[in-house]
Amino acid sequence: MRKWKDLSVAVLVLASAFTMSSVEEPLGLDKLPSMSTIDRIQRFSSGACRPIGDDIGMGICWIEGGRSSLSNSCREYDEDARETFPWRRHRKDASQKGSVNKRTMSIGSKKFVTGDFCDSHCSSSPEYQTESSSHHIQNMANKFWNGIPKFVKIVEVGPRDGLQNEKDMVPTSVKVELIHRLVSSGLPVVEATSFVSPTRVPQLSDATEVMEGVRNLEGVRLPVLTPNMKGFRAAVAAGAKEVAVFASASESFSKSNINCSIEESLDRYRAVTSAAKELGIPVRGYVSCVVGCPTEGAIPPYKVAYVAKQLYDMGCFEISLGDTIGVATPGTVVQMLEAVMAVVPVDKLAVHFHDTYGQSLPNILVSLQMGISTIDSSVAGLGGCPYAKGASGNVATEDVLYMLHGLGIKTNVDLAKVISAGNFINNHLGRPSGSKTAIALGRVAADASKIEQD
Repeated sequence: MRKWKDLSVAVLVLASAFTMSSVEEPLGLDKLPSMSTIDRIQRFSSGACRPIGDDIGMGICWIEGGRSSLSNSCREYDEDARETFPWRRHRKDASQKGSVNKRTMSIGSKKFVTGDFCDSHCSSSPEYQTESSSHHIQNMANKFWNGIPKFVKIVEVGPRDGLQNEKDMVPTSVKVELIHRLVSSGLPVVEATSFVSPTRVPQLSDATEVMEGVRNLEGVRLPVLTPNMKGFRAAVAAGAKEVAVFASASESFSKSNINCSIEESLDRYRAVTSAAKELGIPVRGYVSCVVGCPTEGAIPPYKVAYVAKQLYDMGCFEISLGDTIGVATPGTVVQMLEAVMAVVPVDKLAVHFHDTYGQSLPNILVSLQMGISTIDSSVAGLGGCPYAKGASGNVATEDVLYMLHGLGIKTNVDLAKVISAGNFINNHLGRPSGSKTAIALGRVAADASKIEQD
């Protein structure tokens, strides 16, 4: 009995090293023993492998940056993603100031040496796990991963959708530089500008000049928005090789946004898609207010499906479903996608979320689980619809990339370079980034710099 009592005391003392009472100061990142900030942030980098096969369900292990096999050895790191965070080069040698994988703890006169992180955290104790519970947990994990794509295409909308609502004019040279920086990060699609009426959206009145400044960029698609045939002709004259049209699932929003009914807008776009087809120019379609409208409230999914089907039938190669005012939740997204996917192939769909209520990432995650593999986002969370009061910016590209890389999903985009592009435009606009990832990793980089100076 004394032996068990001593063991219980030891366990409680050991546990207290990692927990706190309700009146104690929270255990901050700077208070963790033998663990630098760089060590911690590495665990959530794009090097974290997606669990597969028998490893599904070992969530801690893949979050920690590796995949644990049944022998509990972390392996199969994502070699291509090791340079996602440039400050990894500043990581201290673990042997200098303690190792994150092995730690020694003293309890009374005894010392306990903790093993490899995966050994101590990822192994399942057979005495506490039955075959039935293990099978049940694995089934739940399989349900989570089922449908999630291995590669996701990011459509960057910052230079157009992100800047269109800025009150102070952004110089053309700044817009061009922003596009160049975004392209250099590996983003495959960067929405450049919009050929709309200058009186409606003054910020984009320099569309022709912007297109001239990005004319020589190669290996990237640079679509532009065209609301009608006049805008389409101007875009073609400026050298646009891809265009986009936008319709609304809300009648009232369509009238306030483009001054016509839904059916009238679809008639306009049939003319645009027909002309584009003759010139071999691909057309992307947008559907706005796919969940809610600022005046009509909730939008029935069947209305979204109708507009999406019309755009697809007229020749749009891809349909982006936009939560224009950011009111969607995972539940409403599933209902909307179910309706649209019944009439448009899932591989022809994209999602476009605004982050008004902080639901963008959960909405994207459930969209991935539904099979969506194209995500619209805006660097630094720039944006906001000029005709939807209260709608905040788009989901930040940095935050989307951080989540996707954490899921082990390939994007071929350099997160550090996207953060740099976001810093560039934020410095010009004179405000902090709208990306939580950019802010957090910026602090990590600052901490790393201080460590080196010390």
